[in-house]
Amino acid sequence: MPVQAAHMDLAPYAVQPAEGRGRRLYPEDESLTRSPWQRDRDRVVHSSGFRRLQYKTQVFINHEGDFFRTRLTHSLEVAQVARSMARFLRLDEDLTEAVALAHDLGHTPFGHAGEEAVAALMQPWGGFDHNTQALRQVAALERRYLAFDGLNLTWETLEGLAKHNGPVKKPATWLRDFDAQWPLDLLSYASTEAQVAALADDIAYHGHDLDDGVKSGLLSLDDLNDVPLVGEILAQVRTLAAGYTDIPQKAQRIRHEMVRRVIHALATDVLVTTRQNLQDLAPKTVEEVRGASAPVVAFSPAMAEANKGIRKFLFAKLYRHWRVNRMTYKAKRVTAELFTILVESPKLLPDRWRAPALAGDETAMRRTVADYVASMTDRFAIEEHRRLTDLSIAG
Repeated sequence: MPVQAAHMDLAPYAVQPAEGRGRRLYPEDESLTRSPWQRDRDRVVHSSGFRRLQYKTQVFINHEGDFFRTRLTHSLEVAQVARSMARFLRLDEDLTEAVALAHDLGHTPFGHAGEEAVAALMQPWGGFDHNTQALRQVAALERRYLAFDGLNLTWETLEGLAKHNGPVKKPATWLRDFDAQWPLDLLSYASTEAQVAALADDIAYHGHDLDDGVKSGLLSLDDLNDVPLVGEILAQVRTLAAGYTDIPQKAQRIRHEMVRRVIHALATDVLVTTRQNLQDLAPKTVEEVRGASAPVVAFSPAMAEANKGIRKFLFAKLYRHWRVNRMTYKAKRVTAELFTILVESPKLLPDRWRAPALAGDETAMRRTVADYVASMTDRFAIEEHRRLTDLSIAG
């Protein structure tokens, strides 16, 4: 059965397999059994960067507990939400999933704390942000194939990584240079599939951070009573739970039921709103989605406001909790010290990274150090910092 047969029911505003823009680095024959975006998805899953997400911070440092989310479990949850939404909207599920799974490949160790440290030190040297670094990871840094560096992903997947949060008006230096070689149409919106991946990221974030926040003891269920949407759903779940008098681990089940319903409410609102947006725009091709004046995948105004309220609550009560602040402070310091030591003495870099660091100018050297530091897991960054600063540990 031809690959295209699996995509016969795609909506006109979806990316169509027959109209893909191909692969930049190296021409490849099409697979007889997988679409281009199935292959992209599979390459992401088998990549080194994807495996390292297992030991990279989401909110809690990896060693703080086995049951808190990591960048890997977050990416899997984003992909699950995104794929379900894509199916409802008759989009290409594999392209949606490829963007969702790859969107965090550029994250440093220690989450946003590590990113802030690297970004500050790279600011005069082309900047650093995890979205551009994800693109750099799949386009240049992976080393798996004989014929090319990177994963040789399709234009559509790379576009989704670059623009899933919207048009890029001020690209980082590396992205600007990449775009000059193979234009990603940075000033337009991304495909419908990539827009779905972006909203699925928001939805998954809120669900699992509420879950982990309560599970960690930094938040209580009562703290959520006045949070937009969440408080209302929690009240409904508590009323429902009152009918179960002898159920074990009742509080835990209330938490899970609340999180499940919050995710459902957010996703359903996006689907209803997006379907209406698509009916209003009536795009005949994905190019009309890219050229629209606003994203077509969106929350309703009321839910967007509730979503802001959830984010504001989590920022104030979880991400800035004093215990998280302590870990954030230490994580920034370790990351900054690692970066500074390696910039001052690039000969300390391992073989793979040392040669390119020493071969280029100052900017290229610092970019290589940023690549190396960004590639680290939480655990490896802590160990590498010790190796570089503790005389009692062999290098």
